[in-house]
Amino acid sequence: MISFGPGGNSASWGNRKFPAELPQYLKELGLNGYEVECGRGVRISEAAKALPKIAEENGIYVTLHAPYFISLSSVEEEKRQNSVGYILESAKAAKLVGASKIVVHSGSCSKISRAEAVYLAKQTLLNAQKALDENGLSDIIICPETMGKINQLGTLEEVLELCGVDERFLPTVDFGHLNARTLGGIKSRDDYAKMLDLIENELGHERLNRMHIHFSKIEYTNGGEKKHLTFADKQYGPQYEPLLEEIHKRGLEPSIICESDGTQAEDAAEMKRYYESL
Repeated sequence: MISFGPGGNSASWGNRKFPAELPQYLKELGLNGYEVECGRGVRISEAAKALPKIAEENGIYVTLHAPYFISLSSVEEEKRQNSVGYILESAKAAKLVGASKIVVHSGSCSKISRAEAVYLAKQTLLNAQKALDENGLSDIIICPETMGKINQLGTLEEVLELCGVDERFLPTVDFGHLNARTLGGIKSRDDYAKMLDLIENELGHERLNRMHIHFSKIEYTNGGEKKHLTFADKQYGPQYEPLLEEIHKRGLEPSIICESDGTQAEDAAEMKRYYESL
């Protein structure tokens, strides 16, 4: 089943209690997904451990974002080893909150060639999956993410190569990031169609169907991503409608998380309403 939800809490969340009041909040917006944000470090409160039961009873599909400081392609071996530890820590957290997918940043390639960065990242991911398997976490899916800055590892092609490391990996395709790193390159439904075709050709239909998606409008400069915006912005893209039209046409069932700045739940609801109107 396709799911739509916010990455973390919108400003409108206010002082609600997490996760007890999450079902009602999402229900009011018509949403059925939620991404737990561990970008600044993995910290799962005692209260959050109630989330799996709450999510199951209310049909909420939960995912988790691993720390931003993971660096799969660092030239420093210690940082790569630490990244394996952070991914393992994230997988353990995912288990606690009932998430099956963890989003992992791809890394940087500012000091080395892109080919070298991909090679190092693939080795780190191999080690990370081995660590998950050895710790009874084989059911947690590592989802490398496309990135928004040009000097970062994380073009769509690079992420698909990283997903080739293990057939269990799924891509996190952040279309806002891809639009930012191509300086506004996503302009039409055909642009989305070509990307979906590429994913299917590289990973197969089953993994295309289950991929994870991030979406937001993002301001960019010559270096790529600058900052996340809201759907109210009219200057920057990309537009979500042609993507959802293509997903609907193909009958795909990805998990979709909106990462708008402060209105992620409301904008996710806008996306879901449009999808359901098709």
